[in-house]
Amino acid sequence: MERILVSACLLGSKVRYNGSYRLNDHPVLSRWQSEGRIVQICPEVAAGFSTPRPPAEIQGSGDGHAVLRGGGRVIERTGGDVTALYREAGQLALDLARETGCRFAVLTDGSPSCGSSFIYDGSFSGSRISGRGTTTALLEENGIRVFSEDQIDELDDLLTRSDPNVA
Repeated sequence: MERILVSACLLGSKVRYNGSYRLNDHPVLSRWQSEGRIVQICPEVAAGFSTPRPPAEIQGSGDGHAVLRGGGRVIERTGGDVTALYREAGQLALDLARETGCRFAVLTDGSPSCGSSFIYDGSFSGSRISGRGTTTALLEENGIRVFSEDQIDELDDLLTRSDPNVA
């Protein structure tokens, strides 16, 4: 059975920077949970961040890939540099994915850690840019395909095509 790494906030855990969750009550997530496919993680909490915590955004040139290469930083609105913790968060997520055999992940878009199609531009103005968060970048660089919460059906279709016994 294919296991899937999923952001804890999408499953109702209050782990987001502001102490909230981003519950996605998608019926496919419910089915995956009942099938025992889901491996839950909040990379930031796993790395030791508190909840709540100051919002953070990637600054510098690029996105999470640039942060992993040293070309960008993850900075909190308060000015704190949390780059090392975001790198650690990504590594912890990668380690868990490897330990549990996850080749796919569904992560929360927009996050400086989990964003898969967009992140915020680093100005704390709410402006979005195309890009990946640090965890997503590290997972992808290691062969784990990341989907946003808006692509759950796409991943389910992919799993169904590769294993007709999925649905």
